[in-house]
Amino acid sequence: MPNLNINGTDTALDVPDDMPLLWALRDVAGLTGTKFGCGVALCGACTVHLDGQAVRACVTPVSAAAGKKIVTIEAVGQDPVGAKVQQAWREIDVVQCGYCQSGQVMAATALLRATPKPSDADIDNAMSGNICRCGTYGRIRAAIKIAAAK
Repeated sequence: MPNLNINGTDTALDVPDDMPLLWALRDVAGLTGTKFGCGVALCGACTVHLDGQAVRACVTPVSAAAGKKIVTIEAVGQDPVGAKVQQAWREIDVVQCGYCQSGQVMAATALLRATPKPSDADIDNAMSGNICRCGTYGRIRAAIKIAAAK
């Protein structure tokens, strides 16, 4: 039974060590903000933070998260950078359908924590692999720049 620190709370989950973190979070812990998209780490909808790093929860086994701090979209706003990202997202209405947006916000927050004043190339690099079927990439970039300026 892995012990996980999820959004600041130590939690023992009765799951196999090789279960993808995504399913442990969604189906066992009840945190459904992290989305299933492709299942092979190509779309970014399942992005969470492990010790501040953006990772794809669909391919990360629970055993890899043990002993690390897991942050999901439900708690990213408790981080000052995450709160700025969420505020910028709302400010310019980034979301269209919204399905990918939790992963987009998580990736953007990790970027700004590591690179507070990112260049366009930094944004492209950090956000590549986060797919938005609605094509809100221009608004995503603009929101990242707004959050960085705050």
